[in-house]
Amino acid sequence: MAEPIVISIDAMGGDNAPEAVIEGVKLASEKQENVFFLLFGDERQIAPLARAKGLPESAYKIYHTDEVIKADEKPSAAVRYGRNSSMWKAIYAVRTGESKAVVSAGNTGAFMAMSKICLGTIAGVDRPALAAMMPTLNPGRPNVMLDLGANAECNATNLVEFSIMGSVFYRLLYKVKNPSVGLLNIGSEETKGREEIREAALILKGNKNKVNYAGFVEGFDINSGKTDVIVSDGFSGNVALKTVEGTSRLIKNLFKEAVHSSFLAKIGFVLALPALLKLKKRMDPRLYNGAMFLGLNGISVKSHGGADALGYSYAVGVAVDLARHDLCEKIRVELEDLILTPESVS
Repeated sequence: MAEPIVISIDAMGGDNAPEAVIEGVKLASEKQENVFFLLFGDERQIAPLARAKGLPESAYKIYHTDEVIKADEKPSAAVRYGRNSSMWKAIYAVRTGESKAVVSAGNTGAFMAMSKICLGTIAGVDRPALAAMMPTLNPGRPNVMLDLGANAECNATNLVEFSIMGSVFYRLLYKVKNPSVGLLNIGSEETKGREEIREAALILKGNKNKVNYAGFVEGFDINSGKTDVIVSDGFSGNVALKTVEGTSRLIKNLFKEAVHSSFLAKIGFVLALPALLKLKKRMDPRLYNGAMFLGLNGISVKSHGGADALGYSYAVGVAVDLARHDLCEKIRVELEDLILTPESVS
């Protein structure tokens, strides 16, 4: 039998840790074959939970530490003083080769800073980017968007690298041979947008063997499924992500108000319940949990801090899939012989 895929877990990171984390690992172990988990955190809490949740003893090992990175801790302080924390030790296991990937639901800024410092970047990558899945109109085919906040400002080279990394990420995660990539812009016309976006478009057109570039996409295309991968700078990407999340909450609250507005509305709600439950399942954010820091010399997956066990299990599943398909090496290969001069486009 092949060696198991080893995943390190920051068992103390997240709003619902360690219980939701351990239960999520248990759910992931049931869906993923031949996986072994390194659980970093307070053994006095983790061990009883692992037994209570029914996690097989042959599937995990606990590394005890008393220190935890707090949700409001500054990344600089976390890096400086958190070397004995569950988060740092889980990341460090990837650096030493003891594990293939790390998952944490803890402080995002600290996790990103620690991952970058501990793992470093892949040769040829200027900056790592935060990528996440988003639902679209295409059933069973979400898209991937990056960067979602790691880099507030980006040049054309950064956007091109993000495009290639996002394409590899999508191909491995969703088994799509040639995913399409779009650059987020204020219009679809070639003359629209900032200079770095237009320059990145020219470079991508000159690298058709590396990426299936489909042109500019606009904000209303994010959930349309127009492209499989959407690329932007971290500032625009983070604003777009939070706008989508805020709009989703608005619709949810307005719907609740409408349902409770009259007796007839309540009757209509009951009649529409089967369709609404189907819609809820398709849009369940837990099914898209697991953001990836692409471009690092190791697989680092960020779970939503408030994720429950099911959501956490999906983040673990992302880490396992990417580790199994050697994401970092494939990104390294795709970045070789990249043509970065717009003048090469005829």
